Amino acid sequence: MIKVNLLNSVTERQGSAVAAVDRKVSSPASRLLLLTLAVGFLLAAVVGWDVISSHMARNRAEQEKAEQQQIQKELEVVMKEQQELEQKIKNIDMRIEAIKKLRANQAGPSAVLEAMRERIAMVPGLYLKSIEQSGDVVTITGNSPDESVVTQFGRSLEFSNGLFSNLNIETRREEMTNQMASAPASGGEAPKVNVINFTIKTNYTPSKAPSPDANPTTASAAPNQGGSAVQVAKN
Repeated sequence: MIKVNLLNSVTERQGSAVAAVDRKVSSPASRLLLLTLAVGFLLAAVVGWDVISSHMARNRAEQEKAEQQQIQKELEVVMKEQQELEQKIKNIDMRIEAIKKLRANQAGPSAVLEAMRERIAMVPGLYLKSIEQSGDVVTITGNSPDESVVTQFGRSLEFSNGLFSNLNIETRREEMTNQMASAPASGGEAPKVNVINFTIKTNYTPSKAPSPDANPTTASAAPNQGGSAVQVAKN
């Protein structure tokens, strides 16, 4: 009877296979191949991660750029609206100033006449011939038998809280026939009196005057103390 040791056969076969693998792995060519494969795998992984991260960073940068462009467009719209609003406010301010100036100019003649009336009432013996307004300059002409009355009237214009300024008074003495005195019975000449003719030029500030109820271009007042009528003419 033939005896076969199967255990030894399996062990030998396994030992021979392991030995063959060890021989292959322990060879320099195999080690170099394995090392090359490992390095190639790591390099491919690093390159792949770099490409993926670069692509993601590029997408984020493009998204941020688009957001910045959108913000810039919105900012341009806001700035344009602000400029339009500032222009509208400027136009409104210009209209308000024009209305104020128009009202001040319209208030000129009647306000001048009212201011003259108040001051003439304080100086009896003053006779006005005319009041002419040309822009901001008012020219007043008249006469009085007393020069001090003219001086007093000029002071009342000068101290008017800025309503009248840059006062200039010119006087001229003139001898006139007294119309109120009767002619002598002998047929001689009627008595004469000395009269002070004056011309006053002053600057008028409409903003200092009260708002009148009416705005006539030419206004007339009743004679003062028997003098001629006072007229305000705006050139």
